[in-house]
Amino acid sequence: MKTTEKESLYKNLESQPFSILLTQINKEDHTVANIVKNSLLQVEKLVQAIFPRMKNGGRLFYIGAGTSGRIGILDASECPPTFGVSQDLVVGIIAGGDVAIRKSVEFAEDSKSSGWSDLKGHKICALDSVIGISASGSTPYVISALKSCQTKSILTGCITSNLNSELSLFSDFPIELELGPEYITGSTRMKSGSAQKMVLNMISTCLMIRLGKVKGNKMVDMQLTNNKLVERGVQMIVMDTNLDPISAKTYLLEYGSVRNAIKAYKSVK
Repeated sequence: MKTTEKESLYKNLESQPFSILLTQINKEDHTVANIVKNSLLQVEKLVQAIFPRMKNGGRLFYIGAGTSGRIGILDASECPPTFGVSQDLVVGIIAGGDVAIRKSVEFAEDSKSSGWSDLKGHKICALDSVIGISASGSTPYVISALKSCQTKSILTGCITSNLNSELSLFSDFPIELELGPEYITGSTRMKSGSAQKMVLNMISTCLMIRLGKVKGNKMVDMQLTNNKLVERGVQMIVMDTNLDPISAKTYLLEYGSVRNAIKAYKSVK
């Protein structure tokens, strides 16, 4: 039996008070970070393989179904505002299409052809990399997509919560996170989802740092989409240049990013 399908360690949940339910869920959540820590070497091997491809113009795709697909889309969608990159650099794909982000699309994950078809819609090529996300490691939509990728010499990785899954067989760099039974039996939106988000955070963040989208520890290419981010940008410029806040804001709004504002200021200093 798959680890993700094993019966929960906790019984009679419906009879428990909130205090007990919350304590038990939190106890299980505490195990996630350590499991991810034990998988860091697998994550490192994957990002090391992806990095030169992205440096040479390749893209990164996440593909999944249900919760896994939504988590991939979440991480991908945060890259442009955080790092100022194109929306096409990191792409999240979900079984059933965009409607499945909010509503379950019945049997979409069972398709053995839609995954590759969805990737082809983005004109995927051998320079790109694809990470399949599936807690069970047996989602046909994801497995078939990665299988097709391998026949086209496209780098593949995966994130799964079961060891030696079928998905791992078609992944050049599998990340296997054996998290134990979920708090609610089979509900992989819980620990498995948390672990997936943590790993994707690390993957995208490390790649963006190495691609030069961070200076020191600052998001110097972030998009200025609200007043909070404008003020954050102003503070970054003030710290780097000793400009007064009003002048820093003038540079920021004129040049559109912290990086460009600092570069412009230092070029005329």
